[in-house]
Amino acid sequence: MAFASVLRCAPAFPGPGGPRATVLLRTGVAASAAVPSFPGADAAPAADGTAAPRGTVALRGVGKIYASPAGDVAALQEIDLDIPAGSIFGIIGRSGAGKSSLLRTINRLETPSHGQVLIDGVDIGTLDDDGLVALRRRIGMVFQHFNLLSAKTVFDNIALPLRVAGARPAEVTRRVNELLELVGLQDKHRSHPGRLSGGQKQRVGIARALATDPEILLCDEATSALDPETTHAILQLLKDINRRLGITVILITHEMRVIREIADQVVVLERGRIAEQGPVWQVFGAPRHDATRALLAPLRQGLPPDLRARLQAHPPQGGPFAAIVQLGYSGEGGLEPDLARIAAALRPGARLVHGGVDRIQGHAQGELVLAVDGGAALADLAPLTTGPDAIAHSVQVIGYLPHGPSQPPAAHPSTHPPAHP
Repeated sequence: MAFASVLRCAPAFPGPGGPRATVLLRTGVAASAAVPSFPGADAAPAADGTAAPRGTVALRGVGKIYASPAGDVAALQEIDLDIPAGSIFGIIGRSGAGKSSLLRTINRLETPSHGQVLIDGVDIGTLDDDGLVALRRRIGMVFQHFNLLSAKTVFDNIALPLRVAGARPAEVTRRVNELLELVGLQDKHRSHPGRLSGGQKQRVGIARALATDPEILLCDEATSALDPETTHAILQLLKDINRRLGITVILITHEMRVIREIADQVVVLERGRIAEQGPVWQVFGAPRHDATRALLAPLRQGLPPDLRARLQAHPPQGGPFAAIVQLGYSGEGGLEPDLARIAAALRPGARLVHGGVDRIQGHAQGELVLAVDGGAALADLAPLTTGPDAIAHSVQVIGYLPHGPSQPPAAHPSTHPPAHP
């Protein structure tokens, strides 16, 4: 059972037609008198003395080192993070960057080699076994490959954590029915996983993770095995759960569109360290680190092939030409780019030849490509990115095109997805 850490034979609850067993769930057990209270359940004070909101996560100098035959491997190095209660927080990075190790330190599936993980102000590294069981009751986990029990119905899969913890049958029925309604599977309660679609299986996995009424939901590549349409539906469900229940959602993914669609904040990991972090609109709109730019590259629209093929590295000699200027736009005020101001800054003869604008969290984001007759010097471009009237976060000359008086560079109105996610 992938979501259980310990299986101990004991007279606890009767499984349908099977032996009696007790399971200490790594990802949560239902509340019951037999389960100890997590020390932070009563609003433990934060570092500044104020009460930490329920579902707050903080990491302070967290590192994780794995031993290997070739020597120690540092999976995480000096990680400092603050994840607000009730937020949707994304963790991204290339393969091997440390995403899974980071996620697994939050419910102590992995114990940090050094540093602190604080849940509602409580250092979870100080918890004894009973405190750890209580902690995991408050943290649900959704897996990439669902991890459902094929011999059990949808109802029984969702009910399992509750029954394990000794919840009364009436309470189990009430809670499972609530969750079936929440995830839209009321008519599938008697079905077995083998008769469900991938999206339906993941809905069951989400419902099971919510069975214990957690304050934090960890999602480990929760949509990676799903098609785009189903992915969108699952993301909408997670957003609805976050809004209705106020639960903190922390997800890792290699799909940048997932972060763009659902997350409030994001951290980028590179070789076990934080490359950058911040609001999604800011990190996606103006990436500062090479790792972030590489991750976001597939979402960029790019130049049309015919335009790229005609670009020259240097201004042509002996005839009119245009400099092709690429401008990255991130509208902090939520406004679309002011094309008139851009054209004025670049002097007369500037034309939009390609680009697109999108909105993330109410902020306009995008990339514009302009042709500037007669070229553009770096001094001409500097005012676009500096000073109080800056209208771009990046601007560069990416090449030159020759053209005659009657043959300006062809315009390429964007009919594709916007330049930035």
